[in-house]
Amino acid sequence: MSQEMIALFMFSSMMLMLFTGQRVFGAIGGIAAIAALALWGTGGSDIPFAAAMKVMKWYPMLTLPLFIFMGYVLSESKIAEDLYKMFHVWMGPLNGGLAIGTIGLMVLISAMNGLSVAGMAIGATIALPELLRRGYDKKMVTGVVQAGSSLGILVPPSVVLVLYAMIARQPVGQLWLAGVVPGLMMALLFVIYIAVRCRLQPSLGPALTQEEIGSVSKAEKRRLLAAGMLPLVIFFAMMIPFIKGWTSLVESSAIGAVTAFLAAVLKGRMTRIVFENSVRQTLAISCMFMWIVLAALGFGAVFDGLGAVKAIEGLFTEQLGLSPWTILILMQLSFLLMGTFLDDTAMLVIVAPLYVPLVSALGFDLIWYGVLYTITTQIAYMTPPFGYNLFLMRAMAPKEIELKDIYVSIVPFVLVMTGALALIMMFPDIAMWLPNYVYGK
Repeated sequence: MSQEMIALFMFSSMMLMLFTGQRVFGAIGGIAAIAALALWGTGGSDIPFAAAMKVMKWYPMLTLPLFIFMGYVLSESKIAEDLYKMFHVWMGPLNGGLAIGTIGLMVLISAMNGLSVAGMAIGATIALPELLRRGYDKKMVTGVVQAGSSLGILVPPSVVLVLYAMIARQPVGQLWLAGVVPGLMMALLFVIYIAVRCRLQPSLGPALTQEEIGSVSKAEKRRLLAAGMLPLVIFFAMMIPFIKGWTSLVESSAIGAVTAFLAAVLKGRMTRIVFENSVRQTLAISCMFMWIVLAALGFGAVFDGLGAVKAIEGLFTEQLGLSPWTILILMQLSFLLMGTFLDDTAMLVIVAPLYVPLVSALGFDLIWYGVLYTITTQIAYMTPPFGYNLFLMRAMAPKEIELKDIYVSIVPFVLVMTGALALIMMFPDIAMWLPNYVYGK
């Protein structure tokens, strides 16, 4: 059997296992282990050992549990709820103001946690019931929560970009900075869409009544503003020293975790239950990511040993004669297809061994491509029929929101995100300006 056929057999077997509902790390790692032993005998056992050593020695991996812990502390201690109350009071007088405030909430939750699931959970349990109670259109606000929560994998400290950095062997700091402007641009496009839509159709997002506005005193507004600013203080306390070069990435993540913990203690909310839940969830998520990274590195090592990447590159560029941009667009379309049944981490570890070397060989910047990958997975997350976010929303949303409402709600936001993706592909400096500026390129 040729090397190309072995690589194709590995890939198809892995996809089949994933379709049958096997755990991601089990499917990827299991196929890698079987292929390594079949190809190289007992010497194939060196591959998972080498992958484990590589993970152990990769110092920035320590950022994962620290950032995840920070996010769960802020969520479990209800500091994130203070943030939404602030948006509710200050943005409520505008048509669609609470929906715009929800986008702001999602951006800040993303900046605190780095996971889209956290934003989805907070948006679905805190923001969505309040928006529905205020008479907002259920289809629009369901789309708002889904679109806003997807920013968690793009806005730093994105956990997905940390994993991409490890697999693509790129600096995490540059990838995070590359995600800042595209993430804020996408949030701004969401806000513009909501504002225009609610101005044309005020019934979709009614403003607070004068009685409701008058019921909140100026002192209460100032108190909520101060409480809502606390997450921003935590974020800047963590990021400014890193951007200035005063601290390393791991040190900054430790600052964020300690600052969030102290904030919860000072507000009297760090109870035993809050601490235990935060630690348990941090441990569960961190272990999951570690197993997936180990499996991905092992799978990638087998692929490299087979020369599959060079074979695929030759197929696209020499045999089919496709241009680099055509190949890149086909890659993005494949992400959209896989995103209908896989989450972002699974997509990354499945295709990274194939795509990252190919992107580099085609002459594209891997930092820029990391942003493209992340945005494409955001879109795929919300693409029917099996978009990952769609089912998360169905599990968390109130009973009055049906599956068909969830499907319809994401259409305009997917179009906005696709437009943002096209802009970043046409104008790479949108993503590359900030890392180039900070690192003096």
